[in-house]
Amino acid sequence: MRLTINDIAKEAKVSKSTVSRVLNNSGYVHKETREKVEKVIKEKIYYPSATARNLSKKESNIIGVIIPEANNTFFAEVLKGIGEVVDENDMTLIFSDTNNDSVKEARALDMINMQGVRGLIITPVNDHDDSDAERKLKKKLRDLKIPTVILDRGVKNSQWDGVFFENYQSAYCATEILIQEGHEKIGIITGDLNLKIGKDRFRGYLEAMKDHNREPLKRYIYEGNFSVEKAYQLTRQFIEKKDIPDAVLTCNNLTTLGFMKGLNEYQLVLGKDIAAVGIDSNEVLDILGYNFSCVARDSVEMGRVAIRMLLERYQHPNKQRLESVMPFSVYLKGSERKVRS
Repeated sequence: MRLTINDIAKEAKVSKSTVSRVLNNSGYVHKETREKVEKVIKEKIYYPSATARNLSKKESNIIGVIIPEANNTFFAEVLKGIGEVVDENDMTLIFSDTNNDSVKEARALDMINMQGVRGLIITPVNDHDDSDAERKLKKKLRDLKIPTVILDRGVKNSQWDGVFFENYQSAYCATEILIQEGHEKIGIITGDLNLKIGKDRFRGYLEAMKDHNREPLKRYIYEGNFSVEKAYQLTRQFIEKKDIPDAVLTCNNLTTLGFMKGLNEYQLVLGKDIAAVGIDSNEVLDILGYNFSCVARDSVEMGRVAIRMLLERYQHPNKQRLESVMPFSVYLKGSERKVRS
């Protein structure tokens, strides 16, 4: 329910000017009166059309960003790119981490509504065909009535601008690299196959194998969820079974970390006991000298593209929908090879 200042004033039995002073945190308001107004706002879930400071101007310089994984270096780099352009334009950045939780995502969108932001960049919790979740997200985004850019994970039949990645192509290329190195038993630690990005990367692996007349063996397909812990558990399992593939495709940077954690625990040597290529770069592994090969995007540039697209939409609200697909680059550092005795 969306209330007006007049509704709050009536409920709290105070004047509209008093409510305005509470919202704007300006002018004197008796402590008990302030608490009464704030209680009504909280109980009735009042969402102002802009932040208190911008109620009269109906415009702010705040850009909102909602991401699903604050612990993922990919999103940290995206935020860096966004922040650079925000600073150049003398704006303010606020962000929320949903931790891949749809309830937290809904709360974050409510917060964005309350802040009266100028525009929003969001990576949705879900990008699959869950009609109910998709409907709820679309409604909330439409109700915001602000320029919005969808980042990394798409929204089906989206009306909003978007910045995405070559998920299928990157996985196809990474798999092809392993095939060209002569590996026979090529496995994959997938991402979340409930997500379109997970499905697309898995499809890239399967089709690369098919195009090169390789049979993807079921026992070498390890279904992950883009997390360190799940990849670690899967790696431990195939090592303990003593059925280790020649090479593995890891489907994001967190998956790669979990895979490497498992190898280290069992003292397997990358490039000797097993080969691998990952999707997305991993600075931690570079620092530690693992020389992990990858197909990766420029995450910082992805953030820059998203915020520039958002500002373009703000200037030209009726412009045709924009979509940018970020290309990948190949970085071969040696882990794609396996020394044969």
